[in-house]
Amino acid sequence: MNAIEADAIVTRIGGRTLHDGVSFNVPRGKIVALIGASGVGKSVLLREIIGLSRPAAGTIRLLGTDVWRAPEDELNGLRRRFGMMFQDGALFSSLTVAQNVATPLREHAFIPAHLLEPLVQLRIAFAGLPPDAGARMPSELSGGMRKRAAVARALALEPELLFLDEPTSGLDPVTARGFDKRVRFLSDELGLTVFLVTHDLDTLLGIVDRAIVLAGGKVVAEGTVAELRQIDDPWLRSYFGTHGT
Repeated sequence: MNAIEADAIVTRIGGRTLHDGVSFNVPRGKIVALIGASGVGKSVLLREIIGLSRPAAGTIRLLGTDVWRAPEDELNGLRRRFGMMFQDGALFSSLTVAQNVATPLREHAFIPAHLLEPLVQLRIAFAGLPPDAGARMPSELSGGMRKRAAVARALALEPELLFLDEPTSGLDPVTARGFDKRVRFLSDELGLTVFLVTHDLDTLLGIVDRAIVLAGGKVVAEGTVAELRQIDDPWLRSYFGTHGT
């Protein structure tokens, strides 16, 4: 079973058709990137996949569950099986990092009080943060640390599937590559399926197993980086051309 199955997705915004029959599958245990030019609706599609925005037509299945047709109790169970890191991190500014990470555990899991702190510290460690980061406020963290804190929260319920929206956006190159290595570690060590939206070619070249290319409202290509390099498409030639051959 695939982790994600999108079939004939149609999205209309303000009278404009943004997606016109988008279909793709994401296999379990892989890191898969969604790429494409600005404005093609990558983040919109991501929101549809996780159930935040409803497409005009089509079917989306996450871990075997139809996101837009399943009953609410089944959807509640599904939401505990995936984690999401939004582009800006979306941490609660009035809570410490540890409190942010603990929020999903308090809301969705019946964790005894004496186990909560060690579980939170474990998630913080998995995200690559130092132990003392838990006591800090989001405003006290660098951009890279805020993103890692958001990943720690996304990992709180031990998900099978992790979504990342522009995870390295706004990070300096060294911090970005460190973040990439952490994502690869999580996929390899925890068996996570990772689906990410990115513009970052270095992320694509460094850690991604497969990529899906969105253009003109459709999936125009998908495959490994090596396979995508062989496709005669103007946008892909320009995209890969920024990194040489």
